[in-house]
Amino acid sequence: MKKSPVYFVSLGCPKNLVDSQVMLGKLENDRYEIAKEPDQAEVIIVNTCSFIQAAKEESIETILEMSQFKEEGNCKALVVSGCLPQRYAKELEKEMPEVDLMIGTGQYHKITELLDQHEKAREQGAPLPQRSYIDFPAFIHTEKDARVHTGPKFSGFLKLSEGCNRRCAFCIIPKLRGNVRSRTIASLVEEAKVMAAEGVRELNLVAQDLTEYGMEWKYKENLEMLLPELCKVEGIEWIRLHYVYPDQFSDELVEIIAREPKIVKYLDMPIQHTNDRVLGLMNRRLTKAKLYDLMGKLRAKIPGLVIRTSIIVGFPSETDAEFKELCDDLEKLDLDHVGVFSYSKEEGTKAAEMDGQLHANVKRKRRKALIELLQRQRGSKLSGLIGSQVQVMVEGSAEETALLIQARMPTQAQEIDGRVLINDLGTHEGLTLNPGDLATVEITELADMDLVAKLVRVEKPAIQQTAGLTTRISKGLEMRSGSVAH
Repeated sequence: MKKSPVYFVSLGCPKNLVDSQVMLGKLENDRYEIAKEPDQAEVIIVNTCSFIQAAKEESIETILEMSQFKEEGNCKALVVSGCLPQRYAKELEKEMPEVDLMIGTGQYHKITELLDQHEKAREQGAPLPQRSYIDFPAFIHTEKDARVHTGPKFSGFLKLSEGCNRRCAFCIIPKLRGNVRSRTIASLVEEAKVMAAEGVRELNLVAQDLTEYGMEWKYKENLEMLLPELCKVEGIEWIRLHYVYPDQFSDELVEIIAREPKIVKYLDMPIQHTNDRVLGLMNRRLTKAKLYDLMGKLRAKIPGLVIRTSIIVGFPSETDAEFKELCDDLEKLDLDHVGVFSYSKEEGTKAAEMDGQLHANVKRKRRKALIELLQRQRGSKLSGLIGSQVQVMVEGSAEETALLIQARMPTQAQEIDGRVLINDLGTHEGLTLNPGDLATVEITELADMDLVAKLVRVEKPAIQQTAGLTTRISKGLEMRSGSVAH
């Protein structure tokens, strides 16, 4: 049977990327093959994000860009999946006739079934089935679902759970993704073993909130039980925790992170604000006192811990004094990586109906002022690393030139926290460094927000793949943009 070529664009966060990889797995197991370029594809799929206004705009622009290949290329079907149709299916049906099929966040596992229905109808000249397939999200993939690993073969994402039970006032995610649905520890460990056998050395744990993992089972299986089991998986060298909420951070979790060498000393922990009134309006379960108490415990138990967070400025009714308080607190907390976002008014959220909506200019000025403060702070931190020796994972040649080797420290997440550029092999001149190699380097200088280093030694070369297992890196999956960790 002739295979139909399909091209894929994945927008938004790593959690969305995992959904895209599952769809690719189902497509490749059926009668589809991955096209390297959109003009080669008979089917183009755009997996969308609609968390904030900027994400919605990027999704619409990408759909329109891909729709051109229905006229200029071989494309017979344009499919839009994910959060945008889950939220706006009726509007998209009316405004975007070029889209043939829309699949919500709870139906993406039916991708091949729905494509087959539409192709059969076209071939028979029959009326097409419904264009939109939207339902309340209930599905979550397991280790039994085929999944195509995309991107660097040495680094992968493991999705622990789907959905969110929190109701933050600014956030639309629960309406788009449903309530928490967790995978079992056995399922997650099995998938981690397969990923390791395929060459993954860095395991990035993702969910809307890792601390909610297992809550629907009253935490009979939880994050504190899962992490030690993942640390036993042979071949995994780094385990990174993304989206760990500060209000449910147990003392046991602090102890596990401190004692397990495979868990990198890096936390992606969204706090959004530090003023108690604003946090209350946001419906966050955090207070300033709890935040400072947690930070004290973390730094006392985990020396060298690096923390990434996200902050929202310009939330409805935020005063100048409260913004200044936020700035002062961030100076004191001395966090390492801070994403600063202007509040985005999203329909369907509680915050959109609040009084005191601030003008765009106010939000823009506050964001600019906070970013400037944080950049000075980060530059000072990075400069303090000069002369030290650190472990890195090699990623390959730098984008700018093959003369530089790009790597990351355990305290740098992929694509968002800067790079280490190796420009000197020292006594190892002529040595080839391969993606996935673990090495020790000495930091020699700071180049903007990247670090420059000299190779000291290679610690652990990348492990060869196990016979019979292959990592399928799809060049037909285009990954764009990121997303605020809420």
